[in-house]
Amino acid sequence: MSVLEGAVVYSNLIALLSIGLTITYITTGVPNFAQGSFAIAGSYIALTLFRLFALHPYSSLPIAFILGGLLGVSIYVFTLKPLIRREASTVTLMIATLALDFILLGIFGAYSDYLEGMTGKTAKKFIFTPYDFEVANISAILLFSTLVIGLLLICLFLLLYRTKFGIALRGSMENPELAEVMGVNIENTRLFSWFLSGSLASIAGCFLPFRLEIVPLTGSLIIVSIFAASIVGGLTSVYGALLGGYVIGFSESLVTFEFSKIFGPGILIYSRIISLAIMIATLVVAHNGLAGVVKKWNTSS
Repeated sequence: MSVLEGAVVYSNLIALLSIGLTITYITTGVPNFAQGSFAIAGSYIALTLFRLFALHPYSSLPIAFILGGLLGVSIYVFTLKPLIRREASTVTLMIATLALDFILLGIFGAYSDYLEGMTGKTAKKFIFTPYDFEVANISAILLFSTLVIGLLLICLFLLLYRTKFGIALRGSMENPELAEVMGVNIENTRLFSWFLSGSLASIAGCFLPFRLEIVPLTGSLIIVSIFAASIVGGLTSVYGALLGGYVIGFSESLVTFEFSKIFGPGILIYSRIISLAIMIATLVVAHNGLAGVVKKWNTSS
């Protein structure tokens, strides 16, 4: 895989993860620090199905979608919903998701030991690259991850602008108090947003081992890139999250690659410094992110 292809794949996955993070932030006001671990849950679902049932990781996508969504709903119902009912502050909710991230990290560590004992193959560190293939001279991971992003955009557009539930969902995103007065069931929109967030993260997690070597800690490492993408995009805009995902994904991949030519391959481990630098620059220049810039430009036009 070329550097450019790798950058496209990585950007696709960061976009998926940042869209999920943004959706839950808009609907519940929760900055979910466990979003990266949601993705690693998808990675371990794919690994389990591959090791136990010889199911190719691409074939595990529908199962990962459902199980990831259930994980997201469970986190919301059993942890965040009680806190929101008690009118917990944003800081409290943030700390709760950070604690959940550490809990999931411990679960992944324990489960990887269990899976290793069951299969006799390593599960603490794995990668799917040897199992990728080509379709018409195009790597399957590039093709499938791009198709998923395209399908997601079409489905989101149809949902948000062509269905009554989508109108209710947009209303709850833009003004939850007014939407509730108008009869919108805010709780249903929150449940859906957490299901969708978990599902998208889990799908990204199935793809990640084709791009990165996965360890239980990977989710806690990529959360920097996910938050950077959401903030650069605007944090309150789904389509801004998509744009931010590509800005961060391409920047991390291509800029770091160019630096590696000068400073050597050791510089690659510092790739997320690029994300943080772009995030800070965006906050300084345009605190509402790229979506805010586009909105302001359209208004002025």
